[in-house]
Amino acid sequence: MLLIEIFKDHVLNRKSLKDYVELRKSINERGEFNDMTLIQAEDNLQRLKREDNAIYELMYKTLQEYIKQNRGHTIEYPINFIREILKLYKNHLSPEQIYKNYKSGLEHPSHDA
Repeated sequence: MLLIEIFKDHVLNRKSLKDYVELRKSINERGEFNDMTLIQAEDNLQRLKREDNAIYELMYKTLQEYIKQNRGHTIEYPINFIREILKLYKNHLSPEQIYKNYKSGLEHPSHDA
């Protein structure tokens, strides 16, 4: 299995990205994110789940919608999802604002590519 497929599986099935970091150490492929970035993403996901479970669920629902409306960027969807998660708790944007921005990509012609 390719590293990107393992990454996609972890993101889509809400598996721990920290486990993914450990797993990919045995695979000789380069990933999209470094270890610390993935650990931060997992921490952000867990914090979002604890502090705003509704937005957490909406983010994953939106990810599923990107996949359902597939416009040929299937490898990019989990990567872009993690990029959005990494924006959490970094600046003045609220989780709701990040969600709305992420969801608005569904209406864009290039579909979050």
